[in-house]
Amino acid sequence: MRFAVDTGGTFTDLLVEHDDGRLTMHKAATTPQDPIAGVIDSLARAAEAEGVTLADLLAQGDLFIHGTTRAINAIVTGATARTAFLTTRGHPDILVLREGGRKDVFDFTVPFPEPYVSRSLTWEADERIMADGSVRRALDEAALVSALGEMKAAKVEAVAVCLLWSIVNPAHELRIGELIEAHLPGVPYTLSHAVNPSLREYRRASSTAIDASLKPLMSAYMGDLTARLRGAGYAGRVLIVTSNAGVIDASEAARAPIHLINSGPAMAPVAGRHFAEADAAAETAIVADTGGTTYDLSVVRRGSIPLTRETWIGGAYRGHMTGFPSVDVRSIGAGGGSIAWVDAGGLLRVGPQSAAAEPGPAAYGRGGEEPTVTDACVALGWLDPDFFLGGAMKLRADLSRGAIEARLCGPLGLSVEDAALAVIRVATENMVQAILDITVNQGIDPREAVLIGGGGAAGLNSERIAARLGCPTLLIPDVGAALSAAGALMSELVFECRAALFAQSGAFDAEAVNAILAGLRARCEAFIAEAGDDAVESRIAFGAEARYPHQVWEIDLPLRGGVFGGEADIRAMVADFHAAHDEIFAISDPESEIEVVSWTARASCRLREGKLPSLGVEKETAAAPVSRRRAYFERVGWVEAEARRFEALPAGAEFAGPALVESSFTTVVVGPGATYRRTASGGLSIKPAKGG
Repeated sequence: MRFAVDTGGTFTDLLVEHDDGRLTMHKAATTPQDPIAGVIDSLARAAEAEGVTLADLLAQGDLFIHGTTRAINAIVTGATARTAFLTTRGHPDILVLREGGRKDVFDFTVPFPEPYVSRSLTWEADERIMADGSVRRALDEAALVSALGEMKAAKVEAVAVCLLWSIVNPAHELRIGELIEAHLPGVPYTLSHAVNPSLREYRRASSTAIDASLKPLMSAYMGDLTARLRGAGYAGRVLIVTSNAGVIDASEAARAPIHLINSGPAMAPVAGRHFAEADAAAETAIVADTGGTTYDLSVVRRGSIPLTRETWIGGAYRGHMTGFPSVDVRSIGAGGGSIAWVDAGGLLRVGPQSAAAEPGPAAYGRGGEEPTVTDACVALGWLDPDFFLGGAMKLRADLSRGAIEARLCGPLGLSVEDAALAVIRVATENMVQAILDITVNQGIDPREAVLIGGGGAAGLNSERIAARLGCPTLLIPDVGAALSAAGALMSELVFECRAALFAQSGAFDAEAVNAILAGLRARCEAFIAEAGDDAVESRIAFGAEARYPHQVWEIDLPLRGGVFGGEADIRAMVADFHAAHDEIFAISDPESEIEVVSWTARASCRLREGKLPSLGVEKETAAAPVSRRRAYFERVGWVEAEARRFEALPAGAEFAGPALVESSFTTVVVGPGATYRRTASGGLSIKPAKGG
């Protein structure tokens, strides 16, 4: 039995893959003060549904996969450890100066952000290694021991070490690590050459500082998670979702927590890719995961999930760059719990503020007074107050209408229904613009892509989004309400490593490059032999960070193999680079040579055989009659819309909107003019109405 849990801002999603081939879904409210409690609550609900004790359910499990926002939340809220930054003497401002740049170059009213580690907690090591790896100045160990004493007096809780050119010769960083263990016993530290051997100094320093600052918190979290699962009766393997669309063991996640920055959202495109291929035979997809708090976007391009090193925490140039490869996920403050409000100029806004799980939308009846997207859907009759979460939570339509009337109707001069529709329109447009940003910038035409709607709130306006974008098909998987958890079940055990070695295609040192690649292969094989020893299938892929001569930035280039056997292999790499550059930037220079600054290897271990099963259908659900419910739609007003159970739809038969397709975990709103049908995998395929 396998468990996949994704902890979101509002709900904690659980998918259970049973040994008999069944797949079941469960949700529990997220508990921000103790996220593990929400995890245990979701498992308890699964046990109750199976009619067994929690201990009996967990005893059957052999794999537990967890996606968590714990790391990113700690950074955003400033709950990370008090961290010291140690760098080469003369370069204490790496985290201050960064790479320069502003989001708005001429807006000097916006101050530069504070460095991730303050200058007051920055120390300099008296040493110098050159670009060729030679030692110009030996490490002054006595001065360093004195600096460690100052760190101890400053009560630092973690240390980030980033020395110049340690990626070529890590001797000084390694020695500093030994001295930290001797003079600051028990204080975790991160060495830059080990966590991120990147050529770019700020990115390497930033990722090192972020990783070190998370170690105390995430080590405790992983230990607590594992201990509480063990205490509840689970004895299997605990895996954690990483930012690069893979999973790693919880113990490894504690040692390198920077892998967890985008844990959770990184899994949605894994599931999206699966359903795009299975239900639409499409290689290009827009994957939208709509939760209660955020709207997470990613793309699938020609069957692959793009990774990026341009990952910012807190916005480009205003936040902090992770400097680490991760799935390209964009998030905006838009979801079911996003608050609708009228600004000083009389304009309606939706988000980024969220009612979250506590107090939640006004309809929850927990004290929330601000109208949200969920409240708008209740007021429009789209959500059944008696069937929210399958009836586990009753909604208050009167409170939703009251919040909209009190906060929106007067300033906007609209009725409750039209104000609610305005909330949906604004939320939809926010989401559409976010999709255009992530697709058009990568050369993807939304009119040629399938839109995958994931998250519990996805069905509320995804058909409107697809129509606005011109997407030919919208897919709502049967596990769409827990899309990231579904991706976690499909995920692979992943290990990535990198080594710096400058190489020019015109004067290519194949022997040196092959030695580097052989070392990377050995590390991957060691990982497969240890962590992936029970994998169904394992493979190793190689890549390079390459550029044209004198270019400032590199692109990630997949290599056809892990050995350069002759001139033909070099020319093939160059040709592949030209093609990749043309695809990304719509320009290439076929006559030019290329440069490679570093080499990468990725080991992937597939942990399961076969495809993800569909959710089961209960007998009473299969026999559920078609009902009608009053719902309000643009241009037609109040209508008697068909209300059908998601699971009871016969596969293949086509139906027309307006309709409300409901399950215990989501409601899909199909507007007038749209059509929908059940897919072979159990999901919903919708042809949006034309004209947006």
